[in-house]
This record gives sequence, structure tokens and C-alpha cells, in this order.
Amino acid sequence: MIRIGILGAARIAELSIVKPAAATGHRLVAVAARDTERAKAFAEQHGVERVHDTYDDLLADPDVEVVYNPLANGLHGRWNLRAIEAGKHVLAEKPFAANAVEARRVAGAAQDAGVVVLEAFHYPFHPLFQRVCQLVGGGAVGEVRHVETLLRMPAPADDDPRWSLELAGGSTMDLGCYALHCARQLGNRFLGGEPSVVGGSGRARAGRPGVDEALAVELVFPSGVTGSAGSHMSAPGVWDFHLTVTGTEGVLHVPDFPRPHEDDSLLLRTADGTETVEHLGHRSSYTYQLEAFAAAVRGLAPLPYDVSDAVPQAELVDAAYRAAGFEPRPSTSA
Repeated sequence: MIRIGILGAARIAELSIVKPAAATGHRLVAVAARDTERAKAFAEQHGVERVHDTYDDLLADPDVEVVYNPLANGLHGRWNLRAIEAGKHVLAEKPFAANAVEARRVAGAAQDAGVVVLEAFHYPFHPLFQRVCQLVGGGAVGEVRHVETLLRMPAPADDDPRWSLELAGGSTMDLGCYALHCARQLGNRFLGGEPSVVGGSGRARAGRPGVDEALAVELVFPSGVTGSAGSHMSAPGVWDFHLTVTGTEGVLHVPDFPRPHEDDSLLLRTADGTETVEHLGHRSSYTYQLEAFAAAVRGLAPLPYDVSDAVPQAELVDAAYRAAGFEPRPSTSA
């Protein structure tokens, strides 16, 4: 059992940490939010043991050994660093930091402190993505020729912090980071290493200069395989978070790779026209992630990748922004 403190009362926390903690028997020790009354309501609703008035008070709590950070994007880097400096292990919501410079600083601090820090891309821990890797690695599609990762969803409200440049908002930070991370996962396992951005395009949100509403990039892997990755955070009525791997002998399609709790299926179509559908289970990928993270904290099993992975991830996000004519997200001390 690990003892968890939550920074903020974010909407995602119920799915990403509250339910997984209940499912795996870990304690939610404390929560803190800018609005203490909101934190109290969150604690009462979700069975958190106590409320702190400030984030710093939570970090000073000796009973908190793990900090879960689901704050606005622009605050991730700053509070990840503060938690590390307080000697806490950190499960950090993606994106890990606002930009690569910030990510290097935080990752370096984590390595120096010897604490377990993970950027919370949860989907690789689920059997769905593990089965994708088994099939690709086993030659089910033949030689890989192209990898496509695309995430599209309806627009959040205009006042949502995901549209704030100052808080490191934008489609790529909220959705496209998954597309890029998935491309990196497959690249590093099967395609010779990290992908490079070779082209990009994007569109800014109306009235939000510098904030991408949609962004897409073309990639190339060291093996020569091509890729396309992108996101659209204003697609009316559309929820589409797919991964498609095309090879010489078939196509592997996953309709919702980051959310197997919504759709746990994959479709393999081989060159002879045979189609096979597999279902890998609706148990939440967040639950699998928390199990793996807790095992690493307790020294029982290493994570498949450590905090250093957050640096090339942030570098690829920054490269995607530049290729599409945007600046990387600014650091903030807000």
C-alpha cells in the first residue's frame, strides 16, 4: 500500500487516481486545492482522509509519500519539481512539463533525488497496447510501413484552461502528446528508435493566439518507416483516438488506444482479407498504471521506462509545435 496526496481537485482525478486507488487498496491520504472548500468537497466525495490549505502544506505532510499531480499543464513542471524537492515520489499527469527545457530540469532533479517519477501515460500498461506490441513484434502485419496516431474530440468550453497559452494549453498538449508518445513507444521498440518530425501544419484557436486547436505532423523513424501523428480539439461530435499500423502483410487498427475502458478492441486485417477482432478487457489502464507505479515505489519491480523518458517526449512535442508554425509552450510561475 502506498500513501497518496493529490494536488488539486481536478476532474480527471476520479478516473485517474481515485478509482484506481480504491481498486488496488492504496490510501488517499490528503488533497489540497486553491479553493479549500472545493478540496473539502472533493475529500468528502472520494474518501480522502484530510484536506490541506495549500500545496506546500501537502508536500510537507510526512504521511504523504506519493504525490499525484493533475494540475493545469503549465503548473506540472513547477509542482513536480517542488514535490521531488520534498522527497516525494511523483505520478505526474501528462504533459510532464511545459517544454523540453523545463522537462530536463525536473527529470534531472528526480534522478539526483532518487525518487520514482513517472509521466502518466497510462495506456502502455494495459493488455491492449501490450497485445499491439506482440502483434507488431511478431510480424502480424509484415514489415511496418506506416504508423498513424490521431486523437480528435469536441471542443472544451471557451474558458477551459486547456485553451490558455499561459497555462501551456493547446490540442497537442492535451491530446497530441498521446499520439506522439505512442509513436515513440513503437519507434523505440520496433522501428529503430525515436521518430523525427519532418513536416507539420496546424490551426490556432480563434481568439487564442499561439494556442493550437488542431495540429498534425509527419514523422520518420530511423528504420525509414513513416508516421503521422496529430490531434484536433474542436471536432464537433467526434471522439476518435485511433492507432493504425500498416505493414506489407496487413493492417492493425485500434479504435481507442488511450482509453481501453471505453473500447478495448483491436482489428487485424491481413493481406488475404482475413479480419480478426480481439478484446483485451475494460479494466482501466489507470489501474494497471497505479499497480506498476506502486510496485516501483516499493522496489518490487522496475517501471518499463523511467523519468528520463519525459525529456525526449517533451523535445518531440516542442519539435511538433515548431514544425507547425507555433512556439513551444512557455514556462510559467503562475
